[in-house]
Amino acid sequence: MHFILASDHVGVALKQLIAAHLQELGHTCADLGTDSTQSTDYPIFGSNAARQVVAGEADFGILICGSGIGISIAANKVPGARCALASEPVSAALARNHNNANLLALGARTIGSELALACVDAFLSTDFDNGERHARRVAQLAQLDAGVALPLPGTA
Repeated sequence: MHFILASDHVGVALKQLIAAHLQELGHTCADLGTDSTQSTDYPIFGSNAARQVVAGEADFGILICGSGIGISIAANKVPGARCALASEPVSAALARNHNNANLLALGARTIGSELALACVDAFLSTDFDNGERHARRVAQLAQLDAGVALPLPGTA
């Protein structure tokens, strides 16, 4: 698989560790930056990575900032991006299994390297459960991307 990796200045070291881990597993990675610990803005890196993943330039993206929150919000502004913040492997697996997440966000200040790698491995090893309820919900997310308001049950 091919991965897009991106981080702000806080996530550089964890991103490099994850890149090495992915490469050891036989995957390829493109690093969109940053590669410096000089302060930078996570929305730039999160949104650019999400655009590339949505465009099909990579199978998945892994994004890192201090908490993982900001970069995931930025990524999710891109229509078609389904970026999930995970701080433990169960959430990372459920993001793939239930939500068909195509990007994983991690917080460099909130997760250790061992737990981060466990989240990456859980994300990688889990497929989307394309069952009716999960597929319906992912389709609803796509409708939201298109600006469609979803009616409350019983009001349609």
